[in-house]
Amino acid sequence: MSEASIPSKWTSEAVPDALFGGKDAPLFGRRQRRARGPRLPVIAVTGFLGSGKTTLIRALLAKPEGANTAVVVNKYGEVGIDNALLRSSSDVTVLLGNGCLCCNLRTDLQETLRTLFADRARGAVPSFERVVIETSGLADPGPVLQTFATDRGLGREFHLQALISVVDAVNGERNIARMPEAKKQAALADRIVVTKSDIADPAATRRLIEQLGALNPAPVELVIGGEIEPSFLLAEPSSPARRFELGGPDHTHGLCSFALIFEEPLSWAGFEQTMALLTSLRGPDVLRVKGLLAIRECRGPVVVHFVQHVAHPPVELEDWPDRDRRSRLVFITRSLPREAVARLFDSITAVVACSAPDALARRE
Repeated sequence: MSEASIPSKWTSEAVPDALFGGKDAPLFGRRQRRARGPRLPVIAVTGFLGSGKTTLIRALLAKPEGANTAVVVNKYGEVGIDNALLRSSSDVTVLLGNGCLCCNLRTDLQETLRTLFADRARGAVPSFERVVIETSGLADPGPVLQTFATDRGLGREFHLQALISVVDAVNGERNIARMPEAKKQAALADRIVVTKSDIADPAATRRLIEQLGALNPAPVELVIGGEIEPSFLLAEPSSPARRFELGGPDHTHGLCSFALIFEEPLSWAGFEQTMALLTSLRGPDVLRVKGLLAIRECRGPVVVHFVQHVAHPPVELEDWPDRDRRSRLVFITRSLPREAVARLFDSITAVVACSAPDALARRE
């Protein structure tokens, strides 16, 4: 789905169950298999904002090959939406706080991995045989490589098996050209996963693959919906990764991250109209919007995801992945402050509420 085109009259009755999940939406599974081994492989999954990292990891965890995997999530923002979504797919999920892995969070990553290893050894957490790290979309992966290359103590317990870069076929070409983080993520990867080719222009996808090939000769795989052969992600690299000198950590100026929390359920019409206007006016500056919504017309929470002008199909879950039942949206924008977005939501939801007094009366 493209160009923020979610129909304004979608409700739980009007939308097919195949789209919102409905009664047949699967619950998140838990895996109880045990694994042993003193030196554990680490797979780092990097990629720019909205490229599809969480979808790829969730698809891996759903396969037998992905069982016994601990997940470490580093998010740039106030609310760990991806952490909540991945928590039920893995027995061990850890959220690193705001920021990127290039500075103080390098230490956090080291301590997190050491703690995971110690907890596993004493049985405090379910045993796992590998760790998957999902980096922030704004993270420079260079320091992750440096961490495993220079920390000898960490090297006795873990080894970095592969750095996977996820590149969005819709926005990847532009992101690599404009954003230094996106370029580094692709250049440093052992393998590259190109997502969303099903909704991208085929010519743009071909240009992107050529661009990636010129930047990095790593293997490239096209993926739809996160479905990929697990060995592409989990196997050891066939040859040592090339070394790149791309400068020090880049802190992208003009980017801001914020969360909007809504105490009361939202109407789908109000939310859709707000996002349609926002992406119409400032689409290129809305790098990503991701969240869980309590929608009046739906029984379960609705997962929403926007990347610039592209609106992904919403999905209704059967139940909330955590105890927080409030709507929460995480925004990562360029020169678009929280106050402006909050005012837009307030004004449009107020208009929608006034135009639907009967619906409000039924809620009360």
